[in-house]
Amino acid sequence: MRGEDPFDGETGRAGTVGSIGRQPKAVWATAGAAVVAFMGIGLVDPILPSIARGLEATPSQVSLLFTSYFLITAVAMLVTGFVSSRIGGRRTLLAGLALVVVFAALSGASDSVGELVGFRAGWGLGNALFVSTSLAVIVGAAAGGSAAAILLYESALGLGMACGPLLGALLGDASWRYPFFGTAALMAVGFLCIAVFLGEQPKPVRKTSLLDPLKALGHGGLASAAASAFFYNYAFFTVLAFTPFVLDMTPYRSGAVFFAWGVLLAVFSVLVAPRLQRRYGSLVVLGGSLVLLAADVVVLGYGDHVTAVACTVASGAFIGVNNTVFTELALGVSDAPRPVASAGYNFVRWFAAAAAPFLAPKIEEWSDVRMPFVVAGVAAVAGAAVIWVRRTSLAHEAAQPGPVRAVPDAAAVFAD
Repeated sequence: MRGEDPFDGETGRAGTVGSIGRQPKAVWATAGAAVVAFMGIGLVDPILPSIARGLEATPSQVSLLFTSYFLITAVAMLVTGFVSSRIGGRRTLLAGLALVVVFAALSGASDSVGELVGFRAGWGLGNALFVSTSLAVIVGAAAGGSAAAILLYESALGLGMACGPLLGALLGDASWRYPFFGTAALMAVGFLCIAVFLGEQPKPVRKTSLLDPLKALGHGGLASAAASAFFYNYAFFTVLAFTPFVLDMTPYRSGAVFFAWGVLLAVFSVLVAPRLQRRYGSLVVLGGSLVLLAADVVVLGYGDHVTAVACTVASGAFIGVNNTVFTELALGVSDAPRPVASAGYNFVRWFAAAAAPFLAPKIEEWSDVRMPFVVAGVAAVAGAAVIWVRRTSLAHEAAQPGPVRAVPDAAAVFAD
């Protein structure tokens, strides 16, 4: 398949590491806020049992914190391009951050699990507005080319995913409410930094409609990538949202486990995945990583406690590889503008992120604690099967013959 893979060859990341450190303040402000935004995804992991005890809720009720968050995030993907193409990138970022500050603070003040689930939904809307726009803004303002900007963005994602559980553990050991208040404070700082250091971004030549992301999914390659990512995300968020109940550890220990998980995710996303792509090609790497993730989660479900901890940490490596390759595949496989293609792709895959946290506890109630991980393993294999069956479409219908490096520059982002 190496000969067919449009993403085989140089990834465009070589020589960019040195330029990452020489960035304008606007880039660092946006990247710093992005770290905190991604922290919000794994923030609640170590404190899910504490929240359940504090609000007298069941695991399935508490898991709705993820479901409401990602369900709104998925739907909001159809709105983000519509909004940012009309009010500009800077205002979209500030609007998203403001919503996160408000709803994170309200989450910490919740008196019932229903309130907390509702406030997490509002948080998801703010996060969608911010995350979907931050990449384009970083690329437009970064020095050293788009490859350095993409690497910086991926580093922010990995750092945020690693630090989220750690912050949740440190603050959550005193009270499950403190991580939410801490996130609100950090995002408020991010809001101020962007307001001060980031100038107004150019508005697009053509405004994005609400239906553009759905129309983009009419492309066979993009639809295939989104379908495979849907199954992958189900496995991913079974690990993220259900495993804390299985491990049943203190916030500190659970936070340490998911910190190690996040470190592996960051390292494999930024450093390992590009090298594997150069050597074997993106489709081979993606299919193999999905199969390995499937094996890992099944062993997680059937192993003892030590094995479950080890498999949880190890899953970060496969998830890191998958995140990088899927993102590049989705951005480059169709002829749709990259922001539109990304919105359509994320619209599909985030529904799985919403479904897994809700279904995993239900599956346990209907069967046993192992079965949610078996279902997650089957989902990961299904994702690999989509890659295999649709490999011709994914390999030959790419809009560009080389790897996806990033959106070329700010003008191209908004001109698209």
